[in-house]
Formats: sequence, C-alpha cells, structure tokens
Amino acid sequence: MSPAVLAVVVLGLYPLLFILAAAFSDSTLGRPFRDWVGLENVETVLADADVVASFARTVLYAAAVSVASVVLGVVIALALERATRSGSVVRTVLLLPLITPPVVVGTLWKLVFNPGGGLLDTALRAGGADAASVAPLSSSAWALPAVGLADVWQWTPLVVILVYAALLTQDPSVREAASLDGAHGVRLFGHITWPAIAGTVAAVLLIRLVIALKVFDLVFVMTSGGPGQATTTTSYLIYQVALKEFDIGRASAITLLFAVIVTVVVLPVAALARRLSHA
Repeated sequence: MSPAVLAVVVLGLYPLLFILAAAFSDSTLGRPFRDWVGLENVETVLADADVVASFARTVLYAAAVSVASVVLGVVIALALERATRSGSVVRTVLLLPLITPPVVVGTLWKLVFNPGGGLLDTALRAGGADAASVAPLSSSAWALPAVGLADVWQWTPLVVILVYAALLTQDPSVREAASLDGAHGVRLFGHITWPAIAGTVAAVLLIRLVIALKVFDLVFVMTSGGPGQATTTTSYLIYQVALKEFDIGRASAITLLFAVIVTVVVLPVAALARRLSHA
C-alpha cells in the first residue's frame, strides 16, 4: 500500500493543503503564509469582475468545445466503421492531431489565422475575398472561437477512437436483424446503435469536458489571454496572478472557487455517464 499512499499524498493531499493554507493567508511567491487573513482573498476574488467573467467564459467555452468534439467524433466514428478499405489509413491520419504537443498545435493554428499570409488569409484571397481585415485572434468576438477551433481539432480524434472502439463491440447480427425488419438510417442509429454506445459517448463527454475546463496552453501560445480579456480562461488567469503578480493567496482562492465550479459542472455529466453505462 505504501506506493499508492505516497502517490496520493504527494500528488493530491499536499497540493490541496498548500492551496487551502495559501487561500486563507497573505502569501506571495517568495514569502508564503505571512499572515492569516481568513476569507479576505475569497471576498476579493468574488468582487473582481474579471475573475467572475473568466469563470463564466471558461465554463461556456468548455461546454461548447466538448459538445462540438463529441458530435463530430461520433459522426466520424460512424463513417469510419463503414469505411472498410480506407478506415485504417484514416484512423492513422486522425491520430496526428492527438499526438501533436499542444504548444505545436497552438503555433500551427496561430499561423493559420495569421492575417499576413496565413492559410485563412491565403484561402480568402484565392477566392477573391478581401482578407485585409480578417484577423480572428485580434478580434474580441472571434479570438475565443478561434482557440476553440484549434481545441476541437486537437481532441476530436480522442472521441473518434473511443466511440469507434465502442462501435466495434456491437453484435453485427443485431444490426442485420434490425435492417431486415426495416430499420435504416436514423431509425437504425436511434434504436440499435445509440443505445449500444451511449454510455461510452457520455464518458467521453465527461473526459472532454474536464480537458476543456483546464485549457491553458492554447491560450498561452495563440492569444496570451487577449485581446483584452477575451480569451482569459481561469487557468490562464491563475497563471497570471500567481506567476506574474506573485499573489499566491489570491491565485489559490481563485483555484478553490474554480474547483467548486468544476465540481458542480462535472457531477451531472458523471452521473449521466454512470447511468447510461449501466442502462
């Protein structure tokens, strides 16, 4: 039991106790736990409009990219199941975004959105459109969707692989029998395929949601939280407060509050995944 206990203490218990102690004390990067301040850090965080906005922004972002990844992943997995010849080749190609380091993904998509000769700019000019003002990463309205597009591109293959594996566990005779009884297309998917993969899809949605809620690297590489606060997710905000402003106490308070929000968001999805997996 010693290795397991040590892993829990080092990776879970110690960081949690440190964050709790820092959140209720006056702590800086160089001098932690200088003075006990009680709920002062929490009250300061809750009164900060930028912090509250980052909570809402992160939750909405995570929900959007998670749903997009799961929907696209299920569609692609269904298509792959029927691609008997090219399926193995396509599956190999789909793995490329998944095994690409997030920093490289961010750099790649930053180049794609580059208004001075990026792929998007080149495509628009080739189509005869005026691309002079197209700069998604410099737009407050489009910067976060642009980061989300890179996020979906990177993580949809994970959904594809897991859903595809669930599709392979289906009994072909059941589908053949349903087809003979007149079930095709949407009816076949709704009554035969979906019940067989629903538990897996819900579990994948849970995994994808957790990954999206802690997005940091893409924001760091592509936008650095800008323009303004348009792409400042909570993880990036914690980085700014802790390692740029050196305010460990406030950063810990943000972390604790975000942990509560993540728990509230994730628990219903986890319950749904559990129910569907036992259905």
